Amino acid sequence: MINVTNLNKSFGNLHVLKDINLTLEKGTIFGLVGINGAGKSTFLRLLSNVLIPESGVILFDEHEIQNNQEIKKNIFYLSDQPTYTLHMTIKDLKELYKVFYPFDDQTFLSILDLFNLSENMLLNRISKGMKRQAYIAAAFASNAKYLLLDEVFDGLDPVARLKFKKLMIDQASADKIFILTSHSLRELEDICDSFGIIDEGYFKRFGHLSDELAKLTKYQIILKDKNPYSILNKDLKLLYSQQEGRVLTLIIEGNHPPLEEIFDANDYHAIDELSISFEEYFMVYQGGLSK
Repeated sequence: MINVTNLNKSFGNLHVLKDINLTLEKGTIFGLVGINGAGKSTFLRLLSNVLIPESGVILFDEHEIQNNQEIKKNIFYLSDQPTYTLHMTIKDLKELYKVFYPFDDQTFLSILDLFNLSENMLLNRISKGMKRQAYIAAAFASNAKYLLLDEVFDGLDPVARLKFKKLMIDQASADKIFILTSHSLRELEDICDSFGIIDEGYFKRFGHLSDELAKLTKYQIILKDKNPYSILNKDLKLLYSQQEGRVLTLIIEGNHPPLEEIFDANDYHAIDELSISFEEYFMVYQGGLSK
């Protein structure tokens, strides 16, 4: 379990994280999202003890990470831009991580084989996605319980992404916790069971992904004419409205009255209820979609 209580971090006068609170149970795949500069990478660095908070408490299984080597062996942090030396091979990468973790060579080799990689490949001679795959292999082979993976899908092709997701699903059931950041919200939606949106230093939205998506309803209405349409019910919690010609799209939050109390049946040909994607959810609450 991970418990974060009243976590604060500043860089000079910039207060990046403000009283962040989070509890994650084992077996969780958590998606951490936010616009650029929101503090996602800072949060992962605080969890991994790369950075020290001004205040707040971070507990892994009720133990603090500072000066605790046993806890550190159970935390694997993969940054969005991992460093390596000029002549470093994938095998050298393995040997490096074996210094810090109870490394499983067989797991490492089997995941390399899954991604069609070999130990003798030079990191500076392979693609960005292949480097990412090598570090993913190291993450799983480390036997760490807590995997903190920043922009983890960056550079991965569709086949590699699918293989990686399957690895995470298999490993999450083995009492691990994954915290992922990615600009690809579609990828996070496929794999994460819970999420948090960081905005202005706080968790603006937080919860179980399917439960939160279920709070929104999206309608697409085919109107009978192109005139701007007015909703009958003014008490409706309307998050998004867009009309293009005779097509009106609405996103509504929470429970709402029957459709006949929202739309006049004489004004439209058809109404379809559509599913809400995590990307649309994020855009609505971040102001990317507006009324």
